[in-house]
Amino acid sequence: MRNPAIIEHSEHKLDAAKISKNALSVLEGLQTAGFEAYLVGGAVRDILLGLSPKDFDIATSASPEEIHKLFRNCRLIGRRFRLAHLHFRGEIVEVATFRGNPDDCHADTGIILRDNIYGSLEEDAWRRDFTMNALYYNHQTQTITDHTGGMQDLQQKMLRMIGVATQRYQEDPVRMLRAVRLAGKLNLTIEQQTAQPINGMADSLLNIPGARLFDELLKWFFSGASFAGFDLLCTHEIFPILFSQTAKATYEPNVTAFLQYGFQNADQRIKDGKSLNPAFFLAFLLWPPLQIIMKKHQKNGMKYFPALQLAIDELLTKQRKILSIPQRFTLTAKGIWLLQSRLTTPRRKMIYKTFNHPRFRAAYDFLLLREQSGENVFAAADWWTRFQEVSNRAKQCMLKDLEKKPVI
Repeated sequence: MRNPAIIEHSEHKLDAAKISKNALSVLEGLQTAGFEAYLVGGAVRDILLGLSPKDFDIATSASPEEIHKLFRNCRLIGRRFRLAHLHFRGEIVEVATFRGNPDDCHADTGIILRDNIYGSLEEDAWRRDFTMNALYYNHQTQTITDHTGGMQDLQQKMLRMIGVATQRYQEDPVRMLRAVRLAGKLNLTIEQQTAQPINGMADSLLNIPGARLFDELLKWFFSGASFAGFDLLCTHEIFPILFSQTAKATYEPNVTAFLQYGFQNADQRIKDGKSLNPAFFLAFLLWPPLQIIMKKHQKNGMKYFPALQLAIDELLTKQRKILSIPQRFTLTAKGIWLLQSRLTTPRRKMIYKTFNHPRFRAAYDFLLLREQSGENVFAAADWWTRFQEVSNRAKQCMLKDLEKKPVI
C-alpha cells in the first residue's frame, strides 16, 4: 500500500454539475449524519474523461443497516455483496459500505464466496478492480482521494488491475469481461500484466452463474462500442467461451462481416439515441450457427420450417448452458428468425399479416443487416422498404404486381 494522494479541485477539475442531484443528496445525508461518504467508481472516472455518467455509486463508512435507518427510500439487496439501493423517481443510487479483506471467504477456485466484511476507505480502495475505478470524490472538500495511482492511469488512458491480475481474476472472473468492455468503450489500453493472463483464464468464466454473465454482456451490448468490444473479446479468446457455436461459424464465408455490420449498426443506434432490444443482439449473434444447423437438417431430408424449428431448439439449448437468457429475449429472437422466410419470399396473402406482426420492424431491420453484409436478399429488402414508404393505393398496386411477378 502507498500513501494516498489528495488531489485538489484545481488539479482534477471534476465537473460536479454532472453529478445527479439525488446522488448529491445521499452524499450530504451521510456526511451530515457523521459518516464518511464518497462518490466512487465509474461515475468519477467518466466525469474526469469528459463523459456524462448514468449510474452513481457511493462508498461510505456507514453499515447497510445504518444506511437503511437513515433513508426511507432504501432497500437492502444481495447476500454475497450486501448493498443499499436508494430509490428515487427514475434513478437508483447504489451505496456500499467500505469493504475489508475476505481472506477466509474463497472457494477452491479462488472465487470470493462472501464479501460482507467491512473495512476502511484504504482497504476498500485496494479491493476495487481497476485503478481508475478507485478514485474517491469528496463533494464537501471537492477533493479526490487516490490510493492506487488511478489518476495517472486515467490521464494515460491505461486500464490497470489493482494487485496481482491472476489472483484478482480468480476471485472474480467477470473482471476479465469488464476489462475488455471498458477498454473498448473508453478506448483504453489494457496494461500488459493486466491483459496477459486473460487468454489463459477465459474458461474460468464458465464458473460464473449464467444470469450474472448475461447481465455483464448486456453492458457490452449497450456500451455504444460493442464492435470494439467484439474485437477485444476475440483477441483475448473470451468470445469462443461465451458463444462457441458462433465462433465456429466464423470460419464460414461472410460470417465475420455479418457480425461486424451487426455491431456497427447497434453502436450507431445507441449513439443516435434509438431503442435497442437485447433480443436483436442475440438474433444476429446466433444467426450464423443457426443457418449451419438448419442446413444440416435440410440435407437429411427435412423441410425448411421443421428444420428451422429444430435448429432453433438445439441452438438455444446449447447456448443456455453458458448464459441464462430471459425467455422474453429468446422469444423475440425466435420471432425475428421465423419472419425471415416471409420477408425474403413475400406472398400476397401474408403481406399484411407479416406487416402487422409485432416483431415486423425488428425482423425488417434484421433483413437489412443481412443485405448489408452481402447476402442475396436485396430484392426483398428493397420491396419491403418501398412498401412501408408508399401510400395505401400504391401498396395495393405493389400487391397486384406481386401476383404477376414474385420478388424471388
